[in-house]
Amino acid sequence: MSRSKGDIAEQKACEFLISQAYEIVEKNFYAKKLGEIDIICKKDKVYHFVEVKSALDYETAVNNITPSKLSKLKRSIDYYIQTKKLNCNYCIDAVIIVDQEIEFLENITL
Repeated sequence: MSRSKGDIAEQKACEFLISQAYEIVEKNFYAKKLGEIDIICKKDKVYHFVEVKSALDYETAVNNITPSKLSKLKRSIDYYIQTKKLNCNYCIDAVIIVDQEIEFLENITL
């Protein structure tokens, strides 16, 4: 996916999350050599680390969240929490965008 399509998907995801009463804390947090966290937001004192995926169909988008991607994401989250000196509850979520449809998947690591 091109950077501009990714930016558009992330913007749609942010708008969706805000509409669901999430507070956006940070976007595109880059953890040195580990990877990037697309969106970091909070709701009810819980941090949500959100992976945004968009594709032409749902299955393709969901299947782009690979075990390797999740592993990098978890290391990036650990780095973020250490860097910001946080002591917080958190979960990893995904926002899947296909055309104008938005699907929110909470706690994808279960």
